[in-house]
Amino acid sequence: MTRIDSNRAVLTDMLRSVPFQSFALNMENGDRIVIEHPENIAFDSTENGRNEIYIISNRLRLFTTFIAIASIAQLDHPDPRLNA
Repeated sequence: MTRIDSNRAVLTDMLRSVPFQSFALNMENGDRIVIEHPENIAFDSTENGRNEIYIISNRLRLFTTFIAIASIAQLDHPDPRLNA
């Protein structure tokens, strides 16, 4: 499995998890992008899909590729609003 396929599979699983938990994309250039809601990221989840990812995070609007993601990490702190 290539890194592109692995990143696509991990992102798809994380976005489908119930309840959703925030996670971070650690990028090759050193940037860290937090995904706080599943609607903040869009991509073709099929194996033969395109390599592009669209991200909205706070004021950041980013168009990038799966290969630019160095790692994906679940955030340790769940959203306290979900426990209210």
